[in-house]
Amino acid sequence: MTSRPHLAVIQYDGARFAGWQRQPDARTVQAEFETVLQRLDGGEQRVVTTGAGRTDAGVHALGQGVSFTAGPRWDGQPAELRRALNALLPNDVWVEQVHTMQPGFDARRSATARRYRYVIGTDDAAASPFRRPYEWALGGTGNRPLDIAALQDASALLAGEHDFRGLAAAGAATAHYRCRVALAEWAPRTDDGGGGVTFTIEADRFLHHMVRFLVGTMVDIALGRRPPADFSRLLEATDNLAASPPAPPQGLYLLAVRYPPELYAEACA
Repeated sequence: MTSRPHLAVIQYDGARFAGWQRQPDARTVQAEFETVLQRLDGGEQRVVTTGAGRTDAGVHALGQGVSFTAGPRWDGQPAELRRALNALLPNDVWVEQVHTMQPGFDARRSATARRYRYVIGTDDAAASPFRRPYEWALGGTGNRPLDIAALQDASALLAGEHDFRGLAAAGAATAHYRCRVALAEWAPRTDDGGGGVTFTIEADRFLHHMVRFLVGTMVDIALGRRPPADFSRLLEATDNLAASPPAPPQGLYLLAVRYPPELYAEACA
């Protein structure tokens, strides 16, 4: 085996996966990816991969980073490795890029930032079977219209470093709950999917269910279900007992993961 690690930037439709991380009795992206790598290496041992983000069941990815060590036959051939992976992976997983990385690279620990997007549909057609698995369908449900200004006011409070234990899943195995947010903004939906809004957030790290708790609480504020002042109080809370339920998983996308340029040995588009 070569000692040179690789980075695969992959996309997947999370609808039929129990998340990224391998589980004993469920279909996961990690297990599918490792099965193909093992087949390409022609060995009997598992090829261990590391994902930059441990996306949950139903969560999608447009730029998940995956690190692994490939066999010697792929050393210096990232383009060929990408083609081989895409030839064998299931239809709901696609490798966009493969890069050869410097020794010691790890997709999770080497990341300097991650960017997520959450999609909400506010028109009646959001309930379409072609949209419902990929967004939070709030349109046509009898809700009052979303107060976009309230969403934007809440997201403006997120910039900088905060302790997010009041807006994340309880019991997370983490040394601390502090995250540094570089970007947090709501915007009108600009794709062809229909009416609605999107929330984009980038930070140095994320806690379990953090983005979904943030979206769920901001939407409750924007629907008039709780006062705007609650959001700043939750950013100072020591537990999540006062948070709104997390937004559903299907509206969440891992957009991109950033790494220092010096970690790339060579790249393939």
